[in-house]
Amino acid sequence: MFEIILAARAQKTFEELQATPRYDGLVKQIRKSLAYLQTNPKHPSLQTHPYSSIENPLNPKEKVFEAYAQNKTPAAYRIFWCYGPEKKQITIIAITPHP
Repeated sequence: MFEIILAARAQKTFEELQATPRYDGLVKQIRKSLAYLQTNPKHPSLQTHPYSSIENPLNPKEKVFEAYAQNKTPAAYRIFWCYGPEKKQITIIAITPHP
């Protein structure tokens, strides 16, 4: 099991989404994806894969990953994350619509 850490940017986005009632369904989907990340970052529904357009803020030599919070939705939300800073921790870098 991993500890989930939200970076400032991800925390701000998540708080803004939670504060807007029309995003209740999206917030539920994000929470579900974060729970999957916490227990199994390779869960099939996350479709986790490396993402090279963002540099890892904790260690530039390590990969950043993209996980799906939504699928088959216009501008589907994605969660960008990396391992660390410590073992058994995952840092969420950003929660954003598909770039």
